[in-house]
Amino acid sequence: MRILVLGGDGYLGWPTALRLSWHGHDVGVVDNFARRGYDLEMGVDSLVPIAPLPRRIRRWREVSGSAIDAFVGDLTDPVFCSSVIERFEPEAVVHFAEQRSAPYSMIDRAHAVYTQTNNVMGNLNLLYAIAEHDPSIHLVKLGTMGEYGTPNIDIEEGFIEITHKGRTDVLPFPKQPGSFYHLSKVHDSHNIAFACRIWGLRATDLNQGVVYGQETDETGLDPELATRFDYDGVFGTVLNRFCVQAVSGHPLTVYGKGGQTRGMLDIRDTLACVELALLHPAAEGEYRVFNQFTESFSVLEMAQLVAEVYPGTCRIEHVADNPRVEKEEHYYNAAHSKLLDLGLVPHLLEEPTIKGLLTVAERYRDRVEPHAISPTVQWRRTASALPSHPGVELAEHHDR
Repeated sequence: MRILVLGGDGYLGWPTALRLSWHGHDVGVVDNFARRGYDLEMGVDSLVPIAPLPRRIRRWREVSGSAIDAFVGDLTDPVFCSSVIERFEPEAVVHFAEQRSAPYSMIDRAHAVYTQTNNVMGNLNLLYAIAEHDPSIHLVKLGTMGEYGTPNIDIEEGFIEITHKGRTDVLPFPKQPGSFYHLSKVHDSHNIAFACRIWGLRATDLNQGVVYGQETDETGLDPELATRFDYDGVFGTVLNRFCVQAVSGHPLTVYGKGGQTRGMLDIRDTLACVELALLHPAAEGEYRVFNQFTESFSVLEMAQLVAEVYPGTCRIEHVADNPRVEKEEHYYNAAHSKLLDLGLVPHLLEEPTIKGLLTVAERYRDRVEPHAISPTVQWRRTASALPSHPGVELAEHHDR
């Protein structure tokens, strides 16, 4: 199968491209290197060093004997987006190419506008490019469980049957996103569903939980094939952050009571889920949703797991002033059976996995930037907190 991976230089996009290439698919990657630019802006870097994309691709060919095509450009440019679909002629497109951080989207007005413009415009350009060049292309789009929020009812996989005044229909599950980033994903979902209904496209929306881990079978073949390990307060995922805090002697910081519960999955399961979706494509005109996670944990439970496994002294610290606006204790029960039905065999969060994360954190402990760990972005925007002249520019690497 010819598969184009958008955001193929990123945390999940790069190992996905390697996995698909290793399994015999013809793979191309697209990236504009914005994620590397965010590091420059935030003054922090991946804990694990990552090689430039050309070197990664060259090393992959040396290790595996397989080639990966690379296209450098921006999906918000409709000409580039259309041309890359026309040139590569994919049978499927895996779309990771979006700004993925909730805190980043909540920094200020400029970052909120950038996040929604980048994500929604790029996705719309992609939908048009697919419709114009080959509507049979299967779009596998990375969404997020954060689209749903934390309702006081069970979360279904994309749709819910509603009976109202004696009439019944199956409707999209209500969305209660918690940041401008999550809201951009809601817009994407609606736009994709519309394109499938009106243009007959085929798409799988993967509402992914919080990913942990850094190494896969393919990235472990050579240091130059490594993917990112983010731990900072803006882009770091919670379990990775706890492991870095443990090895660097920093308290494991839990926001508020720590009852915030989320779906979680191992990075290796992300790759397996994407491949399962590709091997079992949506039908013509079908928009389907898979909830992509394997287990649910509260933030406090994850901190306790790390503290139990870490061999040294490890203290959990509650941050009373939660920088986010979120329910700290809530009901959470989300369906996630569709990928299991397709054959997913999960890697569960157990002691060996946490030990592996701690080992990676220990190996690169000298690269930890302590100033980057604590949260710096506040969700609440009061009159006193707003700048008198809100900035409208982003760093130079955001210029289009």
